[in-house]
Parts: sequence; structure tokens; C-alpha cells
Amino acid sequence: MTALLSSTYFGPVQWYQKLSRYDKILIEQHDSFIKQTFRNRCVIATPNGPLSLTVPAKPVAKAMDGTLSPVERQPQISDHGNWRHVHWNALKSAYGESPFFEYYADDIKPFFESRWESLYAFNADICRKMCELLDIEPDITFTDHYMTTEEVKDLGIDDYRDIIRPKHPMPDSDFVPRRYYQVYEQRHGFLPNMSVLDLLFNMGNESVLWL
Repeated sequence: MTALLSSTYFGPVQWYQKLSRYDKILIEQHDSFIKQTFRNRCVIATPNGPLSLTVPAKPVAKAMDGTLSPVERQPQISDHGNWRHVHWNALKSAYGESPFFEYYADDIKPFFESRWESLYAFNADICRKMCELLDIEPDITFTDHYMTTEEVKDLGIDDYRDIIRPKHPMPDSDFVPRRYYQVYEQRHGFLPNMSVLDLLFNMGNESVLWL
């Protein structure tokens, strides 16, 4: 079976569950950029509850007459707001007391020290590192064109592009959040489907058992 997913920035547990369970994964990289999706945001559990961290993106190139390459049409990362520093400090504040933050910090910190231009290339590198840390080896390819709903249906692909999203997600019968240890659970209760970083920092090498 094949799953079609949108690109994500430290995507939620639900997204990585698909990587773990499907034979093949297609990641869409030719869709229109939509704000308030997991393409450029993740949600972490903090002492004050869930917090969204958003990567600022530059306006997407508009010329669609063939003068721009597919890469040029993709969203580019902005340096606005010193977001790398803000995100890393938020992670340290949220997970500094978690069981495995110090163990994985050196693997995660480079994503907030180096600079990527393409949001999709940035997300792809994050995905590779997270799969390595989770000890999963999904068969991932990237779309070479935008896959229409009709095309996806004809090919028998399970389309999660509009299902896995932070606001107004659609039903997913294959995903039932399973409780795991969270640092602030006594304060807020268990917070389901946080960024995969939440799972990793709290559960370490056992994280794969929750996918």
C-alpha cells in the first residue's frame, strides 16, 4: 500500500505513523502552499499547554508560465523574527526536563543552526534524520507533479494530504492516539498527536512502539 502525504516540519505522530506502517510513501512537493498547515509548523507540549512553532516562508513565486523551475515555485524559508533561535529555545524550555532531550539534542540542534533556502528540502532533511532516530526505514519518493484526486484514486493510493493538518483535520480511522509519558501530563492531561519531537524526547528509543 502507498500513502500520499504533505511535507511537514517535525510532523505529528500521526504523520510518522504512516511512514512506519505503509510499504511506500509519496510526499507531495508540487501542491499550492497553504498557511496554517504542518508544512511549516509543528505543535509541542509546553508547561503552558500546546504551542505552535511556525517557520516563516517567503511569498511563493507567482510566474507559472514556464520561466520558473519547479524548485523556484516552492516556498522559500524566511529569516524573519529570528525564528531558529526562538524555536530552539522553546524546545529547550519545553523538553529540557524530559528523559531524552539531552540524548537527542545534538542531533536536532543543527536544524536551528544551519540555513536552508527551500522549505521542502529542509523538511526532507528533517524527515531523514527523524527516521534515523526512530529506527524506521520508509520507502519514500517525492512527487514529480501535483497529483490530482482522480489520479490518486485511480492508482489506489491513500491520500492524507488534507487529513493530517493542525486545523480542521479529517477523520483517520487508522490513527488512534496512544498515551505515552509526557512531562506536563499532570498539569494538562495527555496531549495527543504532538510533534514527533514530543514522542522522541519523552520515550527515546521506544518511540517506534507508538507508531
